[in-house]
Amino acid sequence: MKYFRPTILLTFIILLSCSVSHAWTGKVVGISDGDTIKVLHEGKQVKVRLYGVDTPEKAQSFGQKAKKFTANFAANKIVDVEPIDIDRYGRTVGLVNVYGKSLNKELVRAGYAWVYRQYCKESFCSEWLKIEDIARKANAGLWIEPNPMPPWEWRKAKNGASKSTPALLGGQGMTYHGNISSHVFHRPSCKQYDCKNCIHPFTNRNDAIQAGYKPCGICKP
Repeated sequence: MKYFRPTILLTFIILLSCSVSHAWTGKVVGISDGDTIKVLHEGKQVKVRLYGVDTPEKAQSFGQKAKKFTANFAANKIVDVEPIDIDRYGRTVGLVNVYGKSLNKELVRAGYAWVYRQYCKESFCSEWLKIEDIARKANAGLWIEPNPMPPWEWRKAKNGASKSTPALLGGQGMTYHGNISSHVFHRPSCKQYDCKNCIHPFTNRNDAIQAGYKPCGICKP
């Protein structure tokens, strides 16, 4: 019995040390989008998803600008990666620092990313939310738009639109499609109804207008 407590303590220390993710260094060799990069580490490319932030998708307004910001900030540079998690796609989720500056935080500061509220749970996330609010009030980056759609809502709308078909909804006999780039919505008979960015479904005209969308000047929904 005299060895019982030290053995448990030693086991706990070993398990704790194994569970800690250690920071590592590598060279950025690819930019997938604003919040995902490829880093060369020990001869292998590691896909890193930036922790706690969500940038516009490439098909969204400011999606390409967010990607360009990340490229200017980190492309071909040596970065420090602090892993926090592994996501369901097998990507390393973590903090990326370039010469001591956080890419995650600077994206928010520049107005090219939202704080990803669903997943940002670390203590510094409250600071990031304040930085996001400052960027919003300054109309920085994507905040120049009056009602930008968060990328998590855009993805949800896109998935919903891909499964939906024109139906009798909302008492108005149709489902409208809103263009997330131009913020114009169309009726099913419109030639622009299934355009590349027409992925936000609305069950009635009032919902589209209240969301900040304008009726198409051709099909006049």
